[in-house]
Amino acid sequence: MKLDNQTEMFVMHFGEMGSRWGFSRTIGQMLALIVITPESLNADDISETLKISRGNVSMALKELQSWRLVKLVHKAGDRKDYFVAAGSIWDLAKTVFEERSKREVDPTLSMLRGALLETPEDEAAQYSQQKMQEIHDLLELLTQWAHTLNDMTPEKLQTLMKLGSGVVKLLDMKNKITGK
Repeated sequence: MKLDNQTEMFVMHFGEMGSRWGFSRTIGQMLALIVITPESLNADDISETLKISRGNVSMALKELQSWRLVKLVHKAGDRKDYFVAAGSIWDLAKTVFEERSKREVDPTLSMLRGALLETPEDEAAQYSQQKMQEIHDLLELLTQWAHTLNDMTPEKLQTLMKLGSGVVKLLDMKNKITGK
């Protein structure tokens, strides 16, 4: 499959960005390709299009499946495995957020909860524990907010996002008026 220049540029850019979002470059490129291609793709299609080894494609597809970002489909009369995006762009964004939370935030909260159960030995340990409590509270608040957002429909999320900038402007105006 040959990509037009604009599509190729997007796929390559997504690979670069993917490495900043917790994915490898290859996984970012493959996800972008699968998302923007109207038909399902098999590993050979992906390998040929992105000029990536078949083994690398197989490993990356397993990783994308573990992140729940692609799903396996079959074509009648064809024994190959084909892959499509596991939902809309909004679904994929929510899934990435959920998975990153499970992999990054949840273990941190667990560690902090354990640390906060300990009795501080001295003033320095008490200070450290106070900062850990602040981090814990912030992560808990963000997690609760994320769960609330995750339960919203894409339409409600878009409305909330549009309101968000207006609310921030109102808070800024209030703070200017009250001097805070």
